Amino acid sequence: MRGRRHCSPVSGVLLLDKPVGFTSNQALQTVKRLLNACKAGHSGSLDPIATGLLPLFFGEATKLTQFLLDADKRYWTVFRLGVSTTTYDSEGEVTATRPVTASAHDIEKTLVGFRGEIEQIPPMYSAIKHQGEALYKLARAGVEVEREPRKVTMHEIRMLGFQDDLLTLEISCSKGTYIRTLAHDLGEALGCGAHVVQLRRLATGDIPIDQAVTLEQLEALATPAERARLLQPVDSVLRALPDVHLTPLASHYLKQGQPVSARHGLVPGWVRLYEGENRFLGMGQVMDDGRVAPRRLLVHGENP
Repeated sequence: MRGRRHCSPVSGVLLLDKPVGFTSNQALQTVKRLLNACKAGHSGSLDPIATGLLPLFFGEATKLTQFLLDADKRYWTVFRLGVSTTTYDSEGEVTATRPVTASAHDIEKTLVGFRGEIEQIPPMYSAIKHQGEALYKLARAGVEVEREPRKVTMHEIRMLGFQDDLLTLEISCSKGTYIRTLAHDLGEALGCGAHVVQLRRLATGDIPIDQAVTLEQLEALATPAERARLLQPVDSVLRALPDVHLTPLASHYLKQGQPVSARHGLVPGWVRLYEGENRFLGMGQVMDDGRVAPRRLLVHGENP
């Protein structure tokens, strides 16, 4: 087709250290252009004010984004106490200012109630849909709707510092957690209000930020082919899930869509599937009867 850009069918995962000011999709599209990639997706959005680990998936790897969406996350963040905003972060309009009377000891005591399984009401400024419309679009139009509370788990909230109304925390939490909502709710519990002024994702699952590359590092490379060498095999970012290795015969039937028998000793659940030792086939599930069923297989011959 005339005018259609010729793209490269690269496959794999790039761990990006997202810069501030970019939406997750803007970061994705920038890297997609730098790689000249045909197909791309990301796993776990970050707000524009946030920096840090954003896994980007390309080619066949895009079939497996959900498995990092479900992973726990770890963040470093700074809340400003005494100021509430519409978006619960520094991008929003100020809705109230109140004096901060809480001490570090008061904050520590209040944080106890936010650890473990809690309920959060998602912010209006979020991508969650209400009757087919994103909440943030309704919020921009001045419309507020009732949102159902969601259960999330705060595995750890550690206070790193409190000075000049700025509270620094490190947080480990389950998928679906809104750090902005935590700031808002903590501020209300302290009676002074609060919002997020800095946020950095330090880890997704067991993948740390120090494995990530920056946009500047990508742009410094001369060609898309050089940049593509930074892509990691997709199974390398899914190591938290158990693996099952199949014989060539079992692999043959699995690729036909059939559950197969294999030695594994695992309970029912998601697994990484391999033919032999190293050839990654995709994702499957161990069934109640012990057989392994195919669920998200990569195209034959591809091993991103």
